[in-house]
Amino acid sequence: MPEFKYKDKIYFNPVEFLLDWIGGAWKMPILWRLREKTLRYSEIKKTLNHISDKMLAQSLRELEDCGLVSRKVYAVVPPKTEYSLTELGKKTIPLISDMRELGNVLMKSSGIYVEDQTSFPKEKVSRKANKKK
Repeated sequence: MPEFKYKDKIYFNPVEFLLDWIGGAWKMPILWRLREKTLRYSEIKKTLNHISDKMLAQSLRELEDCGLVSRKVYAVVPPKTEYSLTELGKKTIPLISDMRELGNVLMKSSGIYVEDQTSFPKEKVSRKANKKK
């Protein structure tokens, strides 16, 4: 496939283009949490351990700009903002589901995860340790 340009960035294939939209540490987890219902900012934040307010706001803004998430602001005090998946955003869920399933298979085969989530490795593995291999 020939390279193509979108919003001043050059892409070399559709997968790279897709990953620009949903890739990163937080976009897919946000989309996954919105798959069944509309959530307020604070509800999303509660379910995502270790995400900063800045990163959550930035990720939601990027997902909204891409047309994957819609934001509805209510004119009340205190302000109320709700987030939901758009029709385009809903199309990402089967892909994310498949990726989660494969991730679980890979984790289990690596001794990291057991389906009932009660058995984890005795030794905690850091990201640095994984990169050295």
